[in-house]
Formats: sequence, C-alpha cells, structure tokens
Amino acid sequence: MRFARPMARLSLFLLPLLAIAAPAFAKDSLGIFEYWGAFRDPAAPRCYAISLPVGTRGNGFAAVGTWPRRHIRGQVHFRLSRTRAEGAPVILSVGERRFPLVAGKGDAWAPGPRADAAIIAAMRSASSMSVQTQGANGRAFADAYRLRGAATAIDAAALGCARLR
Repeated sequence: MRFARPMARLSLFLLPLLAIAAPAFAKDSLGIFEYWGAFRDPAAPRCYAISLPVGTRGNGFAAVGTWPRRHIRGQVHFRLSRTRAEGAPVILSVGERRFPLVAGKGDAWAPGPRADAAIIAAMRSASSMSVQTQGANGRAFADAYRLRGAATAIDAAALGCARLR
C-alpha cells in the first residue's frame, strides 16, 4: 500500500503529459519513467523524451528529440508556458550550470549540437532544471522541471529511433 499514494500522484501528473504528448508528438509510447515519457512516431520517423513543467498551467514542455532521417540526435527543445517578451534572454538552469538558449516567442532551443550534449549531460546528474525569461507582459517567469526519469526516457527515445531511417 505504500506505493498506492505516490503512484496516484504520478498518474495525475502523467495523464496531462500523455494528453499533450501522444497526439501531438508520437504514436507509440516507449514508456513512462518517473516524470518523463518517451514516444515514437515511426511514420516521421522521430522519437521524444518529454515532460511537463511543475505547477504551471499552459502548454509548456521540455523535450529531447531524435530525427534519424535528418541525422539529428539529442536535440533539446522547450515550449515555454507563456509568450516571451521580444528580445528577452532565455536561460536554462540545470543544477548549478547555466545555458543561454536561442528562442522564438514561445519556444527555445540550445544554440547547437555541442550545447545540446552539454545540457543532456547536466540533466543526467541534476534533480531539477528551469527555464527563465521575461514574459510578454513584462514579468519574469520560470518553468521548472523534475529530472527523475529524464535520463531513462532520453535513452528510451534514442533507442526507439535507433533502427529507423
């Protein structure tokens, strides 16, 4: 019975994740790992590890994607929970490390493959991360993510697309 309550809370967290991720990103579930899920769309082909921010409402998410046909592996992407002010910097904090991101109005990415790899390496050893910027309303905001399960979901997504070309 010790697991019933945590599993119920986890299910409440993952139901919105599945509602967002499954139709928008993938057709096949590769697994749910703590606060992260892994999905595959063999028609594209593409695979993602994805999570929702803690305690925010909106359409925000963090994802690490693989597109075999484009030779893209481990690309970090954030959908911000709010619209970003034009020109406002976007900073990702993973544990003690800080990474500047390239951003549009509602999305942010690492500036390149080396930054993607550094971010993923930091995610593997940290317990949380957050993306901070200024909203279109002029107020600062941050989307925070739990990283338990992230490494396993990232690996599952990479393996899910390993043989797809």
